[in-house]
Amino acid sequence: MEVILKKNVDNLGYANDIVTVKPGYGRNFLIPQGYAVLATESAKKVHAENMKQKAHKESKILAEAQELGSKLEAIKVTIVTKAGDKGKIFGSVNTIQLSDALKASGVELDRKSIKIVNEPIKEVGTYEAIANLHKDVKTTFTFEVIGE
Repeated sequence: MEVILKKNVDNLGYANDIVTVKPGYGRNFLIPQGYAVLATESAKKVHAENMKQKAHKESKILAEAQELGSKLEAIKVTIVTKAGDKGKIFGSVNTIQLSDALKASGVELDRKSIKIVNEPIKEVGTYEAIANLHKDVKTTFTFEVIGE
């Protein structure tokens, strides 16, 4: 079964991609959740026309994503959290806290586009995260977790 994705779906594709999935996955999850629509002939024609109109806007969006990626690599992100004597933190650091720290540094980034490498983070130290800014632009940046 072919579907047209409306949103990015991990391990499947990006928004506006036409992908082939198993019928149960498409009808029971992707379409009811609003992640995709059924790729009928008329839907494919409408999709092709929309993609033609968006083609010239895509280069601008790509340039903005690359600029944001270089800005991400340049800034130093620090997350301050409560920690014990030996460097263990209470709880763990997640993408919500990382997104808030990026916002404080001047970079507006959705938490869903951030993946922390070697999650969960339960100790003080320096870690890496991957920001999925565009389907062609993925940036790896480092952040530091320090204790109060």
